[in-house]
Amino acid sequence: QVQLVESGGGLVQPGGSLRLTCLASGSDFSRYVMGWYREAPAPGKSRELVATIFIGPYYVDSVKGRFTLSRDNAKSTVYLQMDSLKPEDTDVYYCRANLPGGEIYWGQGTQVTVSS
Repeated sequence: QVQLVESGGGLVQPGGSLRLTCLASGSDFSRYVMGWYREAPAPGKSRELVATIFIGPYYVDSVKGRFTLSRDNAKSTVYLQMDSLKPEDTDVYYCRANLPGGEIYWGQGTQVTVSS
């Protein structure tokens, strides 16, 4: 069982920055593929990938050049630095851990709101 605890969400103006943090339990964190997803709390909306990292990061096109995903294996933590935020980045952001055996775990989500 892996527990994921997210923090760092909040309200920010367009063009601003936030840093999301995801702390994972478990003793084998360096072997987890970690990712951030986002989901709008609206009917019919699905959870979409933002970025993932194992050794190097991968980003979806909509956040390339604005978001930076990194991990600290010694602290069992991943960080999502979000810069140049836009109103369309408003969503609930979820941390996900994909374990070598195929198990998937999700955090509880953290709200990010970009608005003036």
